[in-house]
Amino acid sequence: MVQTVVLIAKNIRQLRGHKRLSQKEVCADSGIPQGQYSRIENGKVEPSISTLEKLASVFDVSVAAFFKSDDLEVDLNLNLPLTQKIKMIDTLAKDEQQALSKMIDLALANKRMKDNLQTLITQ
Repeated sequence: MVQTVVLIAKNIRQLRGHKRLSQKEVCADSGIPQGQYSRIENGKVEPSISTLEKLASVFDVSVAAFFKSDDLEVDLNLNLPLTQKIKMIDTLAKDEQQALSKMIDLALANKRMKDNLQTLITQ
């Protein structure tokens, strides 16, 4: 149980940091009292399922995310909203940006072709 509490606490801290929220903001959004939240994040108490559900809603993750023992940061980057992913493209090397641009162009061309075929079929 102690390991689980520590794991949950670590993941909650990581999620809060990823969302750039203060403890006060998490408490306001979740309805969890500040003292209780602090004890959870510091690994001093095991949160109930209903508390984890509230936190999952605030962090926009599944309850299962709190129990992941591997690198949660990788999952967080994969689950970023599209607008945040687009902003991260600038951090890629130029050749990676060009490859990504080509993939986007191909996907858009494929979509246009499908739309045109669908239009022809329905006429």
